[in-house]
Amino acid sequence: MIANLDKSARLVGTTDVIVIGAGHAGLAASYCLSEQSIDHVVLERGEIANSWRKERWDSLKLLTPNWQSRLPGFSYAGDDPDGFMSMPEVVDFIEDYARHARAPVRTMTAVTAVRRHRDGYRVVTEKGEWQARAVIMASGACNKASVPGIANMIPGAVSQLTPHQYRGPQSVRPGGVLVVGASATGLQLADELQRAGHEVTIAAGEHVRIPRSYRGHDIQFWMDRTGIMNERYDEMDDLVRARGLPSPQLVGSHEPGMLDLNYLAKGGARIVGRLMGINNGVAQFSGSLRNVCALADLKMNRLLDAIDQWVLGNSILCEAPERFDATQVDKSPALVLKLDGGSIRTIIWATGFRPDYSWLEVPVLDGKGRLRHDGGVVASPGLYALGLPMMRRRKSSFIHGIEDDVRDIVGHLSRFLGQTSTRSAA
Repeated sequence: MIANLDKSARLVGTTDVIVIGAGHAGLAASYCLSEQSIDHVVLERGEIANSWRKERWDSLKLLTPNWQSRLPGFSYAGDDPDGFMSMPEVVDFIEDYARHARAPVRTMTAVTAVRRHRDGYRVVTEKGEWQARAVIMASGACNKASVPGIANMIPGAVSQLTPHQYRGPQSVRPGGVLVVGASATGLQLADELQRAGHEVTIAAGEHVRIPRSYRGHDIQFWMDRTGIMNERYDEMDDLVRARGLPSPQLVGSHEPGMLDLNYLAKGGARIVGRLMGINNGVAQFSGSLRNVCALADLKMNRLLDAIDQWVLGNSILCEAPERFDATQVDKSPALVLKLDGGSIRTIIWATGFRPDYSWLEVPVLDGKGRLRHDGGVVASPGLYALGLPMMRRRKSSFIHGIEDDVRDIVGHLSRFLGQTSTRSAA
């Protein structure tokens, strides 16, 4: 049982495990901890599903179909399995799961510090301190937008936004927009802004191009069936690179059938290479756009080849295979673009996200501020993570991917608690 101490004391509670974050990952951890009768509490800085409420743009939908929305002991039960949840629907789904799991959530309880204390941890919040033998950090992988240092060189007349600040076209000043980044986020925002009448330029670096549907099924159907998304972190040749890959160019809709650079260019978008620098108010772009796009096309076709081979090997009845047009690149893409006094009025930094560990006072971060962990088992006894990209499997950061990870982590944690109990008894 959670022990509530004298409220006038600095320590307000003790428990076996503290879970930080009441999103889908933290709630899944709570469900599995309860299955094993492990005493715990979930601390949430805001409301349940807070990041889905506060840090997403209005029109965003899940990139995975509804049938794939599942958590330990819970799954989508609506009447549109092939549709895609809007953000309010995601919030409702996670809230329903919190009730189903009977998770012991303390909302509006922001964690301000986690530090080692004796054989466990002290977790400091705005409402007092907790003591626990173990901590699961499920606070999200997208807490902060990754904005490059060259943002400081952008002329003051040009507005700058991150995806966290963007809510819709109303967030953007009239005039041209430069979207930096060609992952799922960058292309979705570029598409929405182009539809709203803005002239859009996309600075495209490395990206992952895949179709929304293939051979009569959603691409996630094939990724699920073939086992691609189950590939483990300890089976990958270059794990650091795999964890740093941008999200695939998908949109939570079957229209258009393929949201890629070709689709946006046909609508009038200008495609340029990776943003390399700013010099006297002039943006400078890489000349490798053609090579970057050719590599994305090559990797997409390798994926489709792998699906075709799996279909053939398993005698699956489905539509015939197909291939998609190569990415069309101008013979001479622009290498510079005037920002100071030019047509660009707004820059959107769709350059990725990173976790926020500013409250973590345990020495487990590397020189680049990344968490040192082995499949979510952090380099400090009793400290764990959940929900990070490719943490234990390719599907780790997806809602449907959390169950396998959380069962692995809770299993490890349970053994850890048993070991510490044995040592204490001795």
